[in-house]
Amino acid sequence: MDTSKGGKKTIRKYGQVYVMAPKKKKDADSVKDEAPLKLFYIFYSQERWDNWINALSEADFEGGADDEEMPEGYMMLSGFNQDICIEVLKIIKLFQNNRFSKDETLQRIADVEEIVMNQGVSGDLAEMIESLQFSMLVLFASSRKFLEGGFDEDIKALVKKGKGIDEEKMEEVLEVAATIGANVINGKSCCGRYIKESEDPGMFDEWLIEVETISEALATLKNFDEEAGEA
Repeated sequence: MDTSKGGKKTIRKYGQVYVMAPKKKKDADSVKDEAPLKLFYIFYSQERWDNWINALSEADFEGGADDEEMPEGYMMLSGFNQDICIEVLKIIKLFQNNRFSKDETLQRIADVEEIVMNQGVSGDLAEMIESLQFSMLVLFASSRKFLEGGFDEDIKALVKKGKGIDEEKMEEVLEVAATIGANVINGKSCCGRYIKESEDPGMFDEWLIEVETISEALATLKNFDEEAGEA
């Protein structure tokens, strides 16, 4: 992904390599016994995180007095958020395509979570990155809930329930938001209609906004991994 702008640092692309089993003469029996396509992919790395932080540290978050567009820095921060979402959702897509077992998928998601959630950033970016990490809680919780299955599918009732929980009960709020996120990963639509514009959204609304980002990220992966070699 290239976030370079006006000579600023570039975010490197990360690819994937497929290794096929040795070819055998195909017949009705051997086709069934062929070794599956093996996939090696670097989904997220410390270097990737660091590259984004370096780019953000040089970005303009102020903008001009007459600028109508969002300042470059906030646009880049939004891209950072979506980049993480996309990489986590690629792992889930590969699970859905029978490339990874459930345990492999959970471990790979945990690897990304460790990089994203255990980073401390100092200086002007500290508050923004802490806010991003708070939003990311629902991405990782939703992913695990989707993989576990058996979740409530009534989004309207879940939204009502989430909005009614006291914010001091953070774990309960996250549980409901993650259930909504699991539904979105499973193909349901949400959550624009339930999000009210506010300069100071509540905890549940922040996580609904992140679930909407998950939905947008999923749309970019519609054809991901349909054919060997796609990234």
